[in-house]
Amino acid sequence: MPPGATLDVRTMHGIPLYNADEENAVGLPEAVTQLKDAVANADGLLLATPEYNNGIPGVFKNTIDRLSRPASDIGRIFGNRPVAIIGTSPGNFGTLLAQNDWLPVLRTLGARPWFGGRFIAPRAQSLSDGEGRLNDAATRDRLAAFMTGFVQFIEGVNK
Repeated sequence: MPPGATLDVRTMHGIPLYNADEENAVGLPEAVTQLKDAVANADGLLLATPEYNNGIPGVFKNTIDRLSRPASDIGRIFGNRPVAIIGTSPGNFGTLLAQNDWLPVLRTLGARPWFGGRFIAPRAQSLSDGEGRLNDAATRDRLAAFMTGFVQFIEGVNK
């Protein structure tokens, strides 16, 4: 992250599959409420997406769908929120197709995608060590430049 910016990493852990009947009966699960509040309180949203079968992973889409419920809360969570998408995969296209697939979803939710840069990292297995740490200097530099650009976009949107 560039100086003065922080990244609060959240996961999909604990987010159950969406079930409207269950939601109507018992309300939102605590994990969903916590993630919604974290996104609502963030200056921007960075989606780090994998790519499965040339598209958005179902479990990730489910998480975004959960955050958009009830529909009356979409504006609080996504409305004009700066969003960037990054991804890496073991294949040659580095989540390019999944990133493209997120755009209509983000448009529907009223988010404000950043188009000033694109970060994909193909052949992920060659970019990190056995512990998942990024050890490829060129990729690290590209990621730093991407994050700097996204932070500048967030600052411009949130003025």
